[in-house]
Amino acid sequence: MDMPDAVALDHYLQLAEPYLDRYGLGALFATVFVEGFGVPAPGQTLMIAAALLAARGQLSITAVLMLAWFAAVLGDNLGYVIGRTGGHRLALRLGVRRSHLKRVHGFFTRYGGGIVMVARFIDGLRQLNGIVAGTADMPWWRFFAYNALGGGLWVGLWGYGAYRLGQHLDALLTAFQRFEPWIAGAGVGGVLVLVLYLLRGRGREAGRP
Repeated sequence: MDMPDAVALDHYLQLAEPYLDRYGLGALFATVFVEGFGVPAPGQTLMIAAALLAARGQLSITAVLMLAWFAAVLGDNLGYVIGRTGGHRLALRLGVRRSHLKRVHGFFTRYGGGIVMVARFIDGLRQLNGIVAGTADMPWWRFFAYNALGGGLWVGLWGYGAYRLGQHLDALLTAFQRFEPWIAGAGVGGVLVLVLYLLRGRGREAGRP
């Protein structure tokens, strides 16, 4: 999860402010949207910057939060469509076996909702969770529900939280850094569970006559 630390926050704000001043909330929408389907873009940083500007009275916090949430959900759903329509073929071309894809499908059937929600808070997974969910054939209605909920929590924490704390955002980042290892550990733990699940199934196939 790549978040700006307290020292670098003003620098990020200075970088983002000209784009927000010139392009308005369109810059926020476009950045968060493209981040949702795999493009490495600083959507989270730009949302925090927009929320800080709203705290100064330069933007509407309601518009910032609603636009960021809508862009996040729309971008992730486009990523889902990409994964659902082309993810299987790409995975097979990369050498992934069909049996492994079936196991991933089963894994997402059981735990996909939680993965989609947690992925929104982890840099890297945030950009790819829609594509992976689509490739794993996670039911769209289930993906949409958990993705919308995760997007709301994400916008509430980093968008509304930044707005409310304003100049005290440094305290938020300091507190977050204390819990970041636990959040990152949960994400890594989920990946390890998936790997062990796949290896276990592979071992069973190898042991069959």
